[in-house]
Amino acid sequence: MAPRSPDLQPDRADAAPPEEPSPQAAGPATLGGRLRRLFFGAPRDVRDPRTHHGISLIALLAWVGLGADGLSSSAYGPDEAFRALGHNSYLAIVLALATGLTVLVISVAYGQIIKRFPFGGGGYVVATELLGPRVGVVSGAALLVDYVLTISVSVASSGDAIWSFLSPGSGPWKLPAEAAAIALLVVLNLRGVKESVSILAPIFGLFLVTHVVLIVGGVGSHVADVPRVAGEVSQGLRAGLAEVGAAGLFAVFLRAYSMGAGTYTGIEAVSNGIQIMREPKVATARQTMTYMAASLAVTAGGILVCYLLFSAAPEPGKTMNAVLLERFAGGFRPGGVAIGQGFVVVTLLAEAALLVVAAQAGFIDGPRVMANMATDSWLPHRFAQLSDRLTTQNGVLLMGAASLATLYYTRGDITRLVTMYAINVFVTFSLSQLAMLRYWGRTRSAGRRRGLAIHGLAFALCAAILAGTIYEKGEQGGWITVAVTGLVIGLCFVVRRHYRAVQASLKRLDAILEVLPPVPGGPRPVVDRRAPTAVLLVGGYGGLGVHALLTVQRTFPGYFRNFVFVSVGVVDSAAMKGIEEVDRVRARTQADLERYVELAHRLKLAADYRMDLGTEAVEVGERLCAAIAQDFPRAVFFAGKLVFQKERWFQRLLHNETAYQLQRRLQFRGLSAMVMPVRVLAEAA
Repeated sequence: MAPRSPDLQPDRADAAPPEEPSPQAAGPATLGGRLRRLFFGAPRDVRDPRTHHGISLIALLAWVGLGADGLSSSAYGPDEAFRALGHNSYLAIVLALATGLTVLVISVAYGQIIKRFPFGGGGYVVATELLGPRVGVVSGAALLVDYVLTISVSVASSGDAIWSFLSPGSGPWKLPAEAAAIALLVVLNLRGVKESVSILAPIFGLFLVTHVVLIVGGVGSHVADVPRVAGEVSQGLRAGLAEVGAAGLFAVFLRAYSMGAGTYTGIEAVSNGIQIMREPKVATARQTMTYMAASLAVTAGGILVCYLLFSAAPEPGKTMNAVLLERFAGGFRPGGVAIGQGFVVVTLLAEAALLVVAAQAGFIDGPRVMANMATDSWLPHRFAQLSDRLTTQNGVLLMGAASLATLYYTRGDITRLVTMYAINVFVTFSLSQLAMLRYWGRTRSAGRRRGLAIHGLAFALCAAILAGTIYEKGEQGGWITVAVTGLVIGLCFVVRRHYRAVQASLKRLDAILEVLPPVPGGPRPVVDRRAPTAVLLVGGYGGLGVHALLTVQRTFPGYFRNFVFVSVGVVDSAAMKGIEEVDRVRARTQADLERYVELAHRLKLAADYRMDLGTEAVEVGERLCAAIAQDFPRAVFFAGKLVFQKERWFQRLLHNETAYQLQRRLQFRGLSAMVMPVRVLAEAA
């Protein structure tokens, strides 16, 4: 993976905790802080192993948070597919079998990906590692657009389910209600994934119960009609063959199959979200995948069969599932009590609520894919940062804003949204399977033939669905998805080029390392806490940090007697794979700081270091510097800031303002703080 832009700022450093209490333990001192804690919860300590265990999900909860995306697609996938059959509804049996087989094949293939890539990342990481970063960014960008559409489609479909039994006069409230649902999900996900999933778990359970009753009851009540239905299907096939021929009938089936491709979206969500799984992560993820695949295949296939058994047909203002429920239970009135109608309403409410839960997949996996891409410098680095609740806050906010924009652009029209949907997920599906084919093609280990067979079949299936989906949906508005994805890919290349140019420009500073003095003999200088002290906020050991040290000496020759090197370790999403990763960050940071101290000794300067861990650089850095000021009363604090020869508007998005924010806070405390410019040449700007 490509290194990030080496800004000389606190948030570019990694660090270990000091002996004093963690800043996360401090209570909110302001009204804003108290309100933030009320809505989003108290900060979490990244250094506590119990934190990592507490925010992880067992398979059942992961099934709720990630599997809801796939399971909820039974509300619109079979609907779109069955409508596309038209008067050829007898093909629903074949469509149900094809749906179950497709879910099985893709799920098994992704189970293999989980095993080979246990740290998550899904399609983006797989394509990057096996097909190269350029292919990887295509897969990642496709996933991001798809997850935005996942949120919009799920919430809009939820609104359709509810408004299927509400009066037409309430129609104007539909879009605002859907927007409010997205806003609520944003707040829940800013609190944390586990909290949002736990709150929504009862909804998931209600959906399962009501749909088990629908499918088992619907099929069971028509057991005696199996010979009749089989005869109608056989007769319909013969009539279809006589009317349009085998090729024409296959074209009808293929169109319906492609239009129902939304049924398979969400299967990849588990491989993208392995990081949030409970240990052992791979076993938990594969168990979650099993739950997801079985529930989706049975539900989607069962609903298609029930459409056929109940002779369901589209009705204005109603989803196909609403029509099916009316025919299944709407007339059930024992003793004059409308129990059946109550079941219809409860089932549709459960379906609507689960669709909102399904939007969770977009909020869980979208920001994680974004964080992986930010780590590789395809997106602004801020998208890899974590909030004090250990959530990818910037990614959650962007996904929420983008899905709201999509919802209002389409006015919540599920037909337009579904037309734009499902294209991108099969781009990622196809690239992931192609990548695994390459993996097995270069491997001579046991299981090679099985791997080639699984991923070969999955690739052929996904590529065929992708081609059919683009063909069917392209002229209907699907081109918008392709255009937006192309725009995202283009932006990713622009961002990466900028970061690489900045990094190349700053490489000139590494030449300093070649002319440093050798290790001197004799005793090391002793720190005098009463003497003037320069406190330097540094990142990893390199030319930038050495440049800062020499600049202070050159600017204030002979004034500072002590040098204290400070590193604030920002634990981002890449380090949140477990407490072991955090420990590695701590050890690496300590080693870098010790190298700075050793360099100061080589320059015959008294030196020490301080470090801490956190998810936000400014607040943790302020606390560290305040503690240092108590130990060194004559301290002056120095932080570095990239200064571009040509200032442009987008640079603030790609590079943070940590140095200025920290300077302002320290000066408000009455401390002396300076920002040192680190020049970046025009060609890198």
